[in-house]
Amino acid sequence: MIALGGSIGTGLFLVSGYSVSVGGPAGAVFAYISMAVIVYFLMTSLAEMSSFRPSAGSFCDYSSEYVGKSFGIAMGYNYWLSWATAIAVEVSAASLIMGYWFPHINPIIFNAIFFLLIVFANLFVVKIYGEIEYGLSFIKVSAILIFILLGVFSILSTPNFGTNNWNIVGGPFHHGMSGFFAVFLFVGFSFQGTELVGVASEETVNPEITIPRAIKMVFWRLTLFYVLSVIIITLLIPFNDPKLISQDNVLMSPYTLLFQSYIGKYAADVVNFVILMAVISAANASLYSSSRILWYLGKSKQAPAKLSLVNKRGTPFVSLFVTIIISGLFLTTSVIGNGTFFNFVAQISSLAGFLVWLGIALSHYQFRRKYLPLNNIDIKELKYKAKFFPVAPLISIIVILVIVFGQIFTLNKSNIHMDTLLMMYVSVIMFFSVYLIHKTFVYFNHNISKRTALV
Repeated sequence: MIALGGSIGTGLFLVSGYSVSVGGPAGAVFAYISMAVIVYFLMTSLAEMSSFRPSAGSFCDYSSEYVGKSFGIAMGYNYWLSWATAIAVEVSAASLIMGYWFPHINPIIFNAIFFLLIVFANLFVVKIYGEIEYGLSFIKVSAILIFILLGVFSILSTPNFGTNNWNIVGGPFHHGMSGFFAVFLFVGFSFQGTELVGVASEETVNPEITIPRAIKMVFWRLTLFYVLSVIIITLLIPFNDPKLISQDNVLMSPYTLLFQSYIGKYAADVVNFVILMAVISAANASLYSSSRILWYLGKSKQAPAKLSLVNKRGTPFVSLFVTIIISGLFLTTSVIGNGTFFNFVAQISSLAGFLVWLGIALSHYQFRRKYLPLNNIDIKELKYKAKFFPVAPLISIIVILVIVFGQIFTLNKSNIHMDTLLMMYVSVIMFFSVYLIHKTFVYFNHNISKRTALV
């Protein structure tokens, strides 16, 4: 439920329609199916490492041990920042939704209310957080299942089962290569959060059994929700429908458009409520994850030691407090406009998420190729074995690199500026900056120690 809570938010309820409008019906469906396969490879890799050695540092810990210390530290800071910014965008989206019912109330008030709500949920014992997340995820999952059922009934009563929408001029691959790469970025943003189950591995009972099982269940549920939902959208709504292009208006959600045909004027209220639960849940999961990653950085001496302090209930209150401050600062910038703010933060969070996935794939490859042989550990001793090794992690690495650097194709070639590229790749720049700074520090520190020893 933690992984579902982190993955099902604005990415499914709002961005799915936008993806269809940008990439066309075939482009969107192919992107979601391809991404589901990559996510499967990544999650089985994470399951193998998590069941072998559970860690609250999760893939950041694994990156440090199996790839390199500098790589792991860069991964940790990158992942923390990606979720700290995601908290702000989800809370901002929640206040936008409340504006539908209360248009005359300043959205800053709703920002404060929802922000304090998720802070409260994370302050106490993890069991309370888990119960809240379970309830919110249950509401989202129920709405998605109803959407799929209504969609199937609508398709059966539509001429040619809606396939005419795939033959509209300009499709099925709309905007060609640039549209396809743009869709992949949004699809990645939608799926990101599945790796959260790895972060919770150290706080889970019997992780060697429950983590692999949870990862497998999460993959199949997300594939069902996302792929089926997108297929239904492409068959019922033309990709060139102007209503699909909007990301920041719940009235334009494909879910609203379908529910409207069955429950009339109350459709927006129903979908508003569900999406509200979705974004609060996603923000809740984001704060949990980011605070645990920062706690791990402090514990492993990759950040100030005070960040590793926990209260008597085991909650990393210092890391939680720092994350709250950073997220709050991002949230205050939402006054520039929810649409602009969403695009900016989604860009940071999505590319940062792809770097995390790259780290998972690379860590698993090194885990099998180097760590196990060097420590005389037979593969048969693993409690869970990922399938399709080494093909799966290698394919994942290649695809992720193509997606990250392929974003250049989405830009207007006649109007590419340096500030645009810097804004687009701020996560990548931050990752390599941390990596190079730590690598340089280690190099000079090693040389100084070496000279001291000679003297």
